[in-house]
Amino acid sequence: MYLSPDCFLCAFGAAMGLHLIHSVSLLLLSFLCCCWSEAPRNGSTPNIIIMLMDDMGWGDLGVFGQPSKETPNLDRMAAEGMVFPNFYTANPLCSPSRASLLTGRLPVRNGFYTTNAHARNAYTPQEIVGGISDEEILLPQMLKKMGYVNKIVGKWHLGHRPHHLPLEHGFDQWFGAPNCHFGPYNSSVRPNIPVYNNSQMVGRYYEEFGINKKSGQSNLTQIYLQEGLEFLRAQASAQRPFFLYWAADATHAPVYASKRFLGKSQRGRYGDAVMELDDSVGVILEELKRLGIAKETFVFFTSDNGAAVMSGPNQSGSNGPFLCGKETTFEGGVREPAIAWWPGRIPAGKVSHQLGSVMDLFTTSLALAGLAAPDDRFIDGLDLTPVLLNNSLINRPIFYYRGNEMMAVRVGQYKAHYWTWSNSWEEFNQGINFCPGQEVADVTTHEQKEHTMQPIIFHLGRDPGEKYPISVLSAEYQAVLRQISPVVKQHRSGLVPGVPQLNMCDLAVMNWAPAGCERLGQCHKAPKSQPWKCDWPH
Repeated sequence: MYLSPDCFLCAFGAAMGLHLIHSVSLLLLSFLCCCWSEAPRNGSTPNIIIMLMDDMGWGDLGVFGQPSKETPNLDRMAAEGMVFPNFYTANPLCSPSRASLLTGRLPVRNGFYTTNAHARNAYTPQEIVGGISDEEILLPQMLKKMGYVNKIVGKWHLGHRPHHLPLEHGFDQWFGAPNCHFGPYNSSVRPNIPVYNNSQMVGRYYEEFGINKKSGQSNLTQIYLQEGLEFLRAQASAQRPFFLYWAADATHAPVYASKRFLGKSQRGRYGDAVMELDDSVGVILEELKRLGIAKETFVFFTSDNGAAVMSGPNQSGSNGPFLCGKETTFEGGVREPAIAWWPGRIPAGKVSHQLGSVMDLFTTSLALAGLAAPDDRFIDGLDLTPVLLNNSLINRPIFYYRGNEMMAVRVGQYKAHYWTWSNSWEEFNQGINFCPGQEVADVTTHEQKEHTMQPIIFHLGRDPGEKYPISVLSAEYQAVLRQISPVVKQHRSGLVPGVPQLNMCDLAVMNWAPAGCERLGQCHKAPKSQPWKCDWPH
């Protein structure tokens, strides 16, 4: 039960006169004043849970063909819900894709890109000056209008300076970290990453929150699980609608798992991490059922980008049949595992061939909450409620961006590459390979190649690995080009880039002295500010 704001005075008067009023009269008074009411339910304002994994590949789940079949809970979630085999991130790298999820906008619009060099992936390391712009409207800020309580658990990655943190952008609660769990570092040169409980630091990775890089052991996923469960219980008890953004990061290198899962997978340490995350998803879904709110809760599971295949087999996952991985705009870098679950509302056991995007979670969540998307800016995300509830199909393109460049576009089953690039020869010759064992001549190029006048086109239905370009002399190529060209022209003509947030770096802005460090005795002295233009090699 919750107190309607416009009825507060009525409730106060009723409470003050409680000893003088007969119980029946009080009940009538409460009814007439509309003082107490159930939080709106029956699908009008469902609870929303978005589970965003980190670097988890399309081919990492049993339901998507992983042969070890070590994800029974996610496979059951798929059997009880809807699977999206054509679901995409907005960028092949962590920070920009997360910014797009929460804003419904391409990174080139919301500012999560760089103009320091052409078509470069950029994110938010400790030395980044920028972060999510105050001009952007995030999903939790919108949901507050309908009385939602919002919590993020896990990785934020949209900037670590105080004004960029989650509680400044619509979240009511946070337990997690602003950056990746890289380290350990020497605090005189680079501080370890802080872990926050709401607005206060409660420790750092590799210190109070240990990660054993040699064994891969860490209790972080279990901590994140308990934080999520406690939030669910509190909101169920209060009968308030909630948004839980559960952003566990165990599958990002260096991958980790708790002792109970280490060594249990057929897939090595990465598989151990996946098994623990799968178990956590199962626990969360069962808790929703136990609390009696499963039928009032929309849950969506996906990943921020493709598996980081450059990290090697022990530290990365599988992108299934798709080409390359994280950092690239080939299918392996941007096509994600995706499952929607809402018992009694989303038909069970369905496979939707809808082209979906992580940006759609913004618009769809707003629609489920009874809210319209902001009309003062371009929103790239679509409302997928007709797809979720009626298994409809919506015609739409998918645009593949790398930094400030549109690299490719998908329309129907066809994908046209206007630029190709995996990574530089310099990196490749140093052993950094974004497409190990998958080189495709004139496609996985190690220099940026423009194909604007004659894009490279693939049919993803019969060639998901992007190995066999359609001949430019064929009638099929010409027909597809006539279909795709106006889509690209319209997109480019209406594109207004946002102010780039990822251009400047400065050692002085690193996590030297986050709020709460005084209590822990973990404040470090920052060096003198000497900003420079960030170098983004790929």
